[in-house]
Amino acid sequence: MSLKETLRNKFQIKEIWSLSWPMALIMFYEFLIGLTDVYIAGKFGKEIQAAYGLAFQLYFAFIIIGMALGVGIVSVSSRLFTSGKTDKLNIAVNSSLALAIVSGMFFSLIGVLFSGDLINTLHIPQELKAYAIPFLTIYSLGFLFDYILLSTNGILRSCAMIKKSLWVMSVVCVMNVALNFALALGTPLGYKGIAAATVISLFAGSILSIFYVRKLVTGFKFSLGIVKEILNISWPSGLLQVFWQIGAVVLFLILSMLPTHNVEIIAALTNGLKIESFIFLPAFAFNMASAVLVGNLLGKNDKENAFRGGVATAIIGVAIVTVLTIIIIFNARHIAGFLSNNDTVVNESIRYIYIALLFEPIMAWGVILGGGLSGAGDTRSVMIVTALGIWCVRIPLSYIFGVYFGFGAIAIWWSMNFSILTQAIFLSKRYFGRRWIAQAGNRIAD
Repeated sequence: MSLKETLRNKFQIKEIWSLSWPMALIMFYEFLIGLTDVYIAGKFGKEIQAAYGLAFQLYFAFIIIGMALGVGIVSVSSRLFTSGKTDKLNIAVNSSLALAIVSGMFFSLIGVLFSGDLINTLHIPQELKAYAIPFLTIYSLGFLFDYILLSTNGILRSCAMIKKSLWVMSVVCVMNVALNFALALGTPLGYKGIAAATVISLFAGSILSIFYVRKLVTGFKFSLGIVKEILNISWPSGLLQVFWQIGAVVLFLILSMLPTHNVEIIAALTNGLKIESFIFLPAFAFNMASAVLVGNLLGKNDKENAFRGGVATAIIGVAIVTVLTIIIIFNARHIAGFLSNNDTVVNESIRYIYIALLFEPIMAWGVILGGGLSGAGDTRSVMIVTALGIWCVRIPLSYIFGVYFGFGAIAIWWSMNFSILTQAIFLSKRYFGRRWIAQAGNRIAD
């Protein structure tokens, strides 16, 4: 079956869509939560909004292991689910949960104890530190629950229970948004209620997701071999997240070096990223759908359709992202004005949207192909390409043109675009080279 025939194959398109639309809705929930966070933070002023943005970047730096474990768990469990190896799937689920709980407890403890020390070492405006420290300290209490949620949702997606995952995240979204308003605006917690709402909703979601996942297993069986297999696939993804999150923090630090309006520009990037996430999160939904689709097909040893299914998913995802991009660009001023009442922040947010969103379809193409590679277990290639894009293109160009030559925030936004283009080109080369297909068979456990 050719790629054109794949795109015309109603069954395969239906399969792609059945995986993608729940993930897209889950990603919309993530967007809605983030948008609410930024909106509430904006009610307390630009300093709170900028501090929230910094704390949230550090939050993601702490949960990179959980996100990486999710990638490994999806890759392993999606192939085991369709291979008929029920006993090994049972062991994989139990081992994944144990790994997530231990890792989550460790990072929660580290976060609670050292959030203040970490933020105080950063070269950021002093007025932001006083607000960022309580943000990150409270967020740290939720790391355990987020680790559990990331792992269990990966299992549910891989084992044809994606609607259960959707229901879990629906509960998390409703609770988070409602508690955001109730705690931040209606209690003495004030802006700290934004972080508290996240922790409480993650706790509820983790309990519900464990309830669904336990239906997949009988008894408790742990395998160090399965854990090693998951970690072997996960560590490149974890290292990638380290590169990504440190790069994001460094980007904030570069913005803080700008001679004028640096706080407003940091707040604008925070707002711009939340607006952009309306587009990025659907792209990431197709990334995860591609990972499950490719993994399931490889589990059946259907390598040709695994390759074509990944490409078809990318084409559909790019088409949807393009439409969303156009909608956001034409409504940029209204959206930016909704998130902030500071004229400088609004204007810088609009400028960011007009520049950054031009490359969103290219971003989607690379991200979705990367999902297919990850589903096959080829996380090392994704890590190398993405890390090179960040540290050899984005960060150097941002500093050289934005700070050294004094072109300011505009040059930094364009540097981000060039890194996206670089990543998309090399991920395409890797995917269409097909070497990952032959290598995938060696990764499926006997």
